[in-house]
Amino acid sequence: MTRIDLHCHSTASDGTLTPAQLVTAGAQAGLDVMAITDHDTTGGWAEAEAARPEGMCLVRGAELSCRWFGGEPWPIALHLLAYLFDPAEPRLAADLTALRRDREQRAEKIVDKLRADGVPISWDEVRGYAAGGSVGRPHIAQALIRAGLVRTTDEAFASRWLGSRYFVPKADLDVFEAVRAVRAAGGVPVFAHPRATVRGRVVPDRLIAELADAGLFGLEADHEDHTPEQRAHVRALAEDLGLVVTGSSDFHGTHKRVQLGAFTTAPEAYEKIVSSATGVPVLG
Repeated sequence: MTRIDLHCHSTASDGTLTPAQLVTAGAQAGLDVMAITDHDTTGGWAEAEAARPEGMCLVRGAELSCRWFGGEPWPIALHLLAYLFDPAEPRLAADLTALRRDREQRAEKIVDKLRADGVPISWDEVRGYAAGGSVGRPHIAQALIRAGLVRTTDEAFASRWLGSRYFVPKADLDVFEAVRAVRAAGGVPVFAHPRATVRGRVVPDRLIAELADAGLFGLEADHEDHTPEQRAHVRALAEDLGLVVTGSSDFHGTHKRVQLGAFTTAPEAYEKIVSSATGVPVLG
């Protein structure tokens, strides 16, 4: 059976494995196809390509930070997986650059707030955990763990720390604009974990229907943050809207307990994604 995992992160954003280590781990986990989908960056693509084990196919992509501004009483954050897009397409490239710049500025503001309260971490330390990749809150969590203030990343993300007291908002793309930008770059957009209420507010089904009209291609149903009922709901909605259904681990290394290949995508759905992309090819 072909094993396909289309949502994996490396140190290019907030994973704990380098892109080279990630693809090696994917092969060791028995994956036939894996995607590198770091947050708002293609920075890990080249290293992953160079290290890709023979016999394993690599899908290059990214996970875009988006927001639906029609949510009441305030906008709702969501993530859009973008597969096989042309990274040189000017519109999407500019969006990614802006998002990465904002992520770094946000992280530095959080560190400043922590230091103002006497927390013994430094910006240089946090940036060092990112290893040249996009700096994010998981890297600040690593510094808090090192300082002995929390034991886990989940604890660091609780309200006492990064979830509320030291929270700083970030810039996101309008989700409709993001869908159109991915399509313009020859990519295929898939809504990541759309019913994950454990992460906070989720968008209504009518919004997903509107996104489908705008060019959304699929929904990620099988994910660790979805209950069985939520997975079934996403599958039924995808069928109603004519969207493909994917399943993925959303692997981050030691930042999360989930393992590579814990959830997978059916070969039929994968083939539809590949045949619809015109940006960059699958490697392998």
